[in-house]
Amino acid sequence: MKFGTKVIHAGITPDPSTGAIMTPIYQTSTYVQAAPGDHQGYEYGRTQNPTRNALQQNLAALEGARFGVCFASGMAATDTIIRLLEPGDEVIAASDLYGGTYRLFTKGYERYGLKFHFTDMTDPAAAIAPLINANTKLIWIETPSNPMLNIIDIEAVVKIAKANGLKVCVDNTFASPYLQQPMRLGADIVVHSATKYINGHSDVIMGAVLCDDEEIHERLCFYQNAVGAVPGPMDCFLTLRGIKTLHLRIEQHCKNGAAIAHFLRDHAAVDKVHWPGFEDHTNHAIAARQMRHFGGMVSFSLKKDTLADGVRVMSATKLFALAESLGGVESLIGHPATMTHASIPLEERLKTGVVDSLIRLSVGIEDPDDLIADLAQALEH
Repeated sequence: MKFGTKVIHAGITPDPSTGAIMTPIYQTSTYVQAAPGDHQGYEYGRTQNPTRNALQQNLAALEGARFGVCFASGMAATDTIIRLLEPGDEVIAASDLYGGTYRLFTKGYERYGLKFHFTDMTDPAAAIAPLINANTKLIWIETPSNPMLNIIDIEAVVKIAKANGLKVCVDNTFASPYLQQPMRLGADIVVHSATKYINGHSDVIMGAVLCDDEEIHERLCFYQNAVGAVPGPMDCFLTLRGIKTLHLRIEQHCKNGAAIAHFLRDHAAVDKVHWPGFEDHTNHAIAARQMRHFGGMVSFSLKKDTLADGVRVMSATKLFALAESLGGVESLIGHPATMTHASIPLEERLKTGVVDSLIRLSVGIEDPDDLIADLAQALEH
């Protein structure tokens, strides 16, 4: 099946008891057994749920993976992947990544003996090799990155990892499986905040991990059950519903993102625009090779690089809602320095380009002319 067919049919079958074409919401905490151990594959709602299983199978198909495991949030999914490591293990991570991931790595796991190296991976050969040692176990990349929209060459990272016996995990949240499929480029694990583009309607918090390795899958399922950070059946149903239009939504996100990026680049008040669709963007050629389109995320800084000027612009928009998160049908505007990346120390934040005036846009699927008009009037304030 091609992608547009998979979103509708992969892992989905009509309900055998009624013929319902939509996957039912199995809103139950437990399942009746005929005798101890004599059941229909379901024992307890934390361990298994038919609605969740359908979603996991669907997401695995979209990413080209054998297995999918869903969690109560993207951070719960990230946390579970790090639980696969042992004290003393080391992780090489991209320096430009979501602030919550940085916070979990440094404040959540360094205290338990894990070590994290953060580096600019736009040139993988130069950035990764010097950091590899006998304790290195995992390379963690995010591409396109949050919030600078940097592009990392997944195949190049995988080549380095395989030569050194390392695993590669790719946070694919900004791209979604429609634009990019890291498993097909050799990645071992893919993680999503399914809250974002996968669900796409700003009404669910969820995470997902995809993989091919059966042992990794079994360990993920162990922690999914043992820790219990599982999504509820209603959230799984809503996400399945959102996925059915994923390809259509992403197409419009990308078209609008391109229009907004070009508008901003030509505006007198704007200093730099970060969007991988520009031919002079670092690693634009790699983005063109490993992505279907360039995405609906855009970030930009102002020529007046002060927090007050950034706040002024963000407070003046009427269609772009000032809020955290991304990937919904509605357009959002946010301030990484004080919102999504506030947990990253100032010195580290500035190294990656997250200056005080940097503004991040999640461009929705509204009419692009209206979105441009909204930004135009806000920039004139």
